Amino acid sequence: MQSLASICEAFLPPFPLNSNLEGKEKMLGKTVQSFYQASGAQAPIPDEVAELLVKRGLKEAVLLVRTLLYLLATKVGTLILCGSLCFENRWPFLNSFSSMSLDKREKVLQKWFKHKLLTPIRLAFAYIKVLLLYTFFSQVDENNENPSWEAIGYHIESDENLPEVPKERPLDKGMVETMYETDSTFLESLAEKGLSVTEDVEKKIYKIKCDVVIVGSGCGGGVAAALLSSSGQKVIVLEKGNYFTAKDYTSLEGPSNDEMYESGGILATLDGNMAIMAGSTVGGGSAVNWSASIRTPKSVLKEWFENHKIAFFGSSQYHAAMDAVCERLGVTEKCVEEGFQNQVLRKGCENLGLKVDCVPRNSSESHYCGSCGYGCRRGDKKGTDSTWLVDAVENGAVILTGCKAERFILEKNTSGSTRKKKCLGVIAEALSISITKRLQIEAKVTISACGALLTPPLMISSGLKNHNIGRNLHLHPVLMAWGYFPELNSEFKGKSYEGGIITSFHELVSRENKVKVILETPALGPATFSSLYPWTSGLEMKNRMINYSRTAHFITIVRDEGSGEVRKEGRIKYYLSASDKENMKAGLRQSLRILIAAGAVEVGTHRSDGQSFKCEGKSEKEVEEFLNSVYAVGGPLSIEENWTLYSSAHQMGSCRIGINENEGAVDENGESWEAQGLFVCDASVLPSAVGVNPMITIQSTAYYISKKLAESLRRQELPQVN
Repeated sequence: MQSLASICEAFLPPFPLNSNLEGKEKMLGKTVQSFYQASGAQAPIPDEVAELLVKRGLKEAVLLVRTLLYLLATKVGTLILCGSLCFENRWPFLNSFSSMSLDKREKVLQKWFKHKLLTPIRLAFAYIKVLLLYTFFSQVDENNENPSWEAIGYHIESDENLPEVPKERPLDKGMVETMYETDSTFLESLAEKGLSVTEDVEKKIYKIKCDVVIVGSGCGGGVAAALLSSSGQKVIVLEKGNYFTAKDYTSLEGPSNDEMYESGGILATLDGNMAIMAGSTVGGGSAVNWSASIRTPKSVLKEWFENHKIAFFGSSQYHAAMDAVCERLGVTEKCVEEGFQNQVLRKGCENLGLKVDCVPRNSSESHYCGSCGYGCRRGDKKGTDSTWLVDAVENGAVILTGCKAERFILEKNTSGSTRKKKCLGVIAEALSISITKRLQIEAKVTISACGALLTPPLMISSGLKNHNIGRNLHLHPVLMAWGYFPELNSEFKGKSYEGGIITSFHELVSRENKVKVILETPALGPATFSSLYPWTSGLEMKNRMINYSRTAHFITIVRDEGSGEVRKEGRIKYYLSASDKENMKAGLRQSLRILIAAGAVEVGTHRSDGQSFKCEGKSEKEVEEFLNSVYAVGGPLSIEENWTLYSSAHQMGSCRIGINENEGAVDENGESWEAQGLFVCDASVLPSAVGVNPMITIQSTAYYISKKLAESLRRQELPQVN
């Protein structure tokens, strides 16, 4: 722990009041002084960093960091990793890392962040940096406050300023929350919901019967539950996460991520290149996304219809599905008042004569909420938890929370079907320690709707072999550009974390009229901001965080041609193509142009060297020279001096629809090519990346699949491929 604490202190050192703080301590008062004096080594931060690493880190990352800390705890290891910096001209002459001066420790980190050869060591330091800053800026005391927030201009909206939200929980009628149940009460709760349950004492299993079981309650599962239950089917929805409503949300970044995101919001690809955000709560991604409700682009539908030969994407039924989805979600086309970041995007585009469009949202036009990524406290955003799942429970559906599916129940198919297996349901585990038996849910139809990261591992662990399962994973990779707009000399009002998260977007189009990237604005709480922002020194990081609330970020979303795979839970591989990097470069440069045109005094990227450009008084030639230096670098393991961290909030394509089993994991009806009665109804069925925020596409695809399935079940048969 001593080595870890000394690294944390070097990343985020305390600065005495006589340090070179550019006058900020005089200008902004005591809270800023306290912020500069704070240290990354102060208790309990190093302990929490270690706990977070063990709890959420990949096993390789844990081993890598432990090895690094072990070496730095010894003088020989310190000599190997730090070189001459660990020497002193007095006894004991050779120091371990924790005994080195703070200044020298910081130089070691700076050296390793630029090291091009032993990049695993660089990655280990990067892991610590990310976890440290995330912990420092997300930790809260008993009053749900963080001492650094006032200094950086961050605050959480108080309950008094929020509208009244209903105390009733709209899904209670069909909800069984296993975290509150025991073996005896669980059986009673299921019986009260109209379910047939028997206990197999010998096998330690509860057998539950229904017509349809759906694994996952997000964009796909919620829609499927609504349509199938309304057609008279008894539906059970299994959800690994827990149920929250508007009155439960806190807008606290750390606790919210921990409760509502996969792996607590700390999930990365195996190489550490990509930070991935995926919802894990009732409502899935729709409960925590940023409200963007963009229809599937016509060019994408044409490609899926003509190139992939998926007929329904070229049909009127799919457009009718999009209409039905947008109507149920209450999608609006305009925004009454835009927040700071979207003001910047719109103004910069207008000043350059670029087209900027409004983003449709599943909320009211007056929705002014920057914390929907932690659940909408205003109750305005309409995720599946407040729309489709409400419809489902009104029609008798039952939702079991805190239940993790382990495998599908497959047997040999003797019906004469071309599919060799038949699915009879799912085996699941209640995550509550008070429920001691597994659940065996038997159903006529089983639907996997647990998302593009979890559906493939579940299918593979069940014994399915189709080579498309887990492959063709698209992530809409994101890089960010930023611009600083001091409050005193800017026309833009508000803070970076206030207002609707995405209300404007710009498409960068090629000469062939093909969209290369779309530019939008993200929600970045202080912890996420600091984790992704490049560290070049402790002082520079603190100076940047002081500017946090007036730093606008744009995200460049690429419709990726590159892809990855996920065959085991949490083990994600991903590779950018050369064209993806070119499009990313073009998007970053366009973002910076827009920020400069909007009046930013300084702009930059998240490249590890802190790439930035002070705009005031600079000529067009100087601006172009800077823009020409911007490109999409690799991740921390890349063999180059400069690197960056990518992000993803959209995952799709890992069990794609195909016209045959060579082209896809499921057929046009969403049914597994291998197992009769097993369907997939989530983002993983999409043939390729969408190129825009995918919520409407996922729900519309789910609507088409589940509507056709419901019609077939009414006829007492499963759907046939056309």
